[in-house]
Amino acid sequence: MSFEGWVVFALFWVVFVTTPGPNAVNCINNGMTLGFRRSLWGVAGILTQATLFLLLSAAGITALIAASPTAFWWAKLVGAAFLVWLGIRGLINANRPVSLGHLSARSIYGRAFMIATINAKSVAGYLAAFSQFVQPDVPIWGQMWAIVPTALAITTLSYTGYTAIGAGLGRAAMGAVLNAWFRRVMAVCFIVYGVLLGTYSGPRAA
Repeated sequence: MSFEGWVVFALFWVVFVTTPGPNAVNCINNGMTLGFRRSLWGVAGILTQATLFLLLSAAGITALIAASPTAFWWAKLVGAAFLVWLGIRGLINANRPVSLGHLSARSIYGRAFMIATINAKSVAGYLAAFSQFVQPDVPIWGQMWAIVPTALAITTLSYTGYTAIGAGLGRAAMGAVLNAWFRRVMAVCFIVYGVLLGTYSGPRAA
């Protein structure tokens, strides 16, 4: 990968991971309800998914998933249902006080990993990155030395930032009523993303 190609890839990845989506909403929600340090387990879950998808994209497996209408349809359906379920549960629990000890680090990590993984739209993003920026005449695993650190560094900064925003909102002088309404907004976002994901047609073959 040339330096110019790396710059374009880095800019693409900034847009890819900073555009608000289910991961961003989850990070903000975690930061607001669990605090910054504890919520970093959620960022770790996203980074694990990103690493896994980067490696699978390099191996060509995500291309096979995108090329299979049945596999993509099931991934889309499961992802949409999970996001809608999170939103409905968030609406139900919006008025309940948050217990910082209620969620274990394992639960925070697992939920973030699940949200990141089931978002079938991310398949299109990884396919775009590898179809547009990887040089076909250069061994793929050699190019991964530039792609993986760049993608993971930008991903870390983006979702750590979203977590910090949520933590800042949680520390702000927000009354109980405003806090409950903000949590309702986050829950509705999950439902909206679930519906959008369920109606998303997926990447099309060139």
